[in-house]
Amino acid sequence: MNDNTSLTIQYLASFAKLERFLTSRRESSTKEYKMSFEEFEVTLSQVAHEIENEIKADELARYDVKATTISVEGKVFVKCLENENKRYMTASGSISVERNLYRPQGGGKSICPLELRAGIVEGRYTPVMARQVAYMMGNMTSVETSKLFEELNIEGPSSSSCDRLPKLISEKWEKNRENWENALREQEIIPVEAAIVAVSLDGVMVPDKDGQREAKKKRKEATKKNLSKQYSGPAGYKEVGCGTVTLYTEKQKEDKAPPRLETARYGRAPEYKKQTLTEQLDAELASILSVRQDLILVAIADGAEENWRYFDRPIYKEAVKIVDFGHACEHLREAMAAYKGKMSTTGRAEYEKLKVILRDQDGGVETVIEQLTSIERKLKGKKNKRRRELLHAELIYFTNQKDRMYYAEYQKRGLPIGSGVIEATCKTLATQRLKRSGMSWRDGKQAILTIRSLQQSNRWQRAWTLMSASYIGDVTCFRNHGHLQELVPAKLVA
Repeated sequence: MNDNTSLTIQYLASFAKLERFLTSRRESSTKEYKMSFEEFEVTLSQVAHEIENEIKADELARYDVKATTISVEGKVFVKCLENENKRYMTASGSISVERNLYRPQGGGKSICPLELRAGIVEGRYTPVMARQVAYMMGNMTSVETSKLFEELNIEGPSSSSCDRLPKLISEKWEKNRENWENALREQEIIPVEAAIVAVSLDGVMVPDKDGQREAKKKRKEATKKNLSKQYSGPAGYKEVGCGTVTLYTEKQKEDKAPPRLETARYGRAPEYKKQTLTEQLDAELASILSVRQDLILVAIADGAEENWRYFDRPIYKEAVKIVDFGHACEHLREAMAAYKGKMSTTGRAEYEKLKVILRDQDGGVETVIEQLTSIERKLKGKKNKRRRELLHAELIYFTNQKDRMYYAEYQKRGLPIGSGVIEATCKTLATQRLKRSGMSWRDGKQAILTIRSLQQSNRWQRAWTLMSASYIGDVTCFRNHGHLQELVPAKLVA
């Protein structure tokens, strides 16, 4: 009997079940057979999954080894448990496989050669299933991910398992992050039409359990001192850092801004001075400039001081530094509101006029500063003190940021004047996933941010290839030849 015949007989039960199901469907008349097409589709899927799972279980079992002694990464392991049954999660449901366990010579934690050779992820998931769960978790909650498998008629992991897997994967990613991110960059080609590279960073506040605990402590202390009003309002939030590196082509005559080619996005959980985020942006930029030194470098952000501290470094010495035009307009609007009132038609009209001047007129920012200075002089007396203070704050803002606000010149050079890419990244990367109703985070933020960053940078598939390969290990078996031993690579069981 050949191997193919043996394989067919082994799965005869599953195939026979499929055959009986299809035969009964064909033989039954329309009146007698009351199963709808939807029911037919669901049942067929269940039977097909059963066949798929039997084949997967048989194939996975072939990755086990039967030798008494093996070697992994130079360490010797001895068989300690034989034919132990374990269930694994696959993309078509769970399967049960018998495998052998080996402990280190001299004692220690056991290993499973089957899992090591097959690349089983975190001791439970086949690579495809792990990738699917991680991908879903980048876009949905753990409960939604678990429910989706139910909807797909697949026996999937529980919500707690879905929540745990990205965290475990993230630990491995962080240990190898720099090498793997460099490997991803090396696989990419900079488009020949690229003319500009723009770097931006920003942050978004997300609910944080540690932050909430700190806020409660401060409020409790403040209450004792009758200072509770100083700590009113939202509390328990921490800033998630977001960064982008974007390539643009040259601006066309009909375009208002240079067309965007591609963007690398990064998101990091709250950390001191966004240290890891800025390192990632540095590495991304250095990788691009090492190939294309001719690109025009643009640093673009809002007026936050910490952003410009980052850009005030040697790598950005030749960069064109631009304050996002949208944020400049917000400050201009606040200045006009301080002058005329938020609901004033005259104030809104004055804002629209100054906005166009700021954007399109050569030296427009200087005209705006002159106008605000003139307006400030008009707000005299105690009656206008608060309005004058608000207006003065906006005047100081424009004065401090003046050198980064020559928007007419930037546009003539075909440079972007808005940080819409980083604004969108903050929203899609962090806000949409981390700030859903009732959410509060502790240690799971980075796992989700990493997954979403890779997805939104079109790097997910290549990143997963690196990740899944890290779970695969070589196993060498000892073969005895009299008093001599030979080390031979483990092979798949026939």
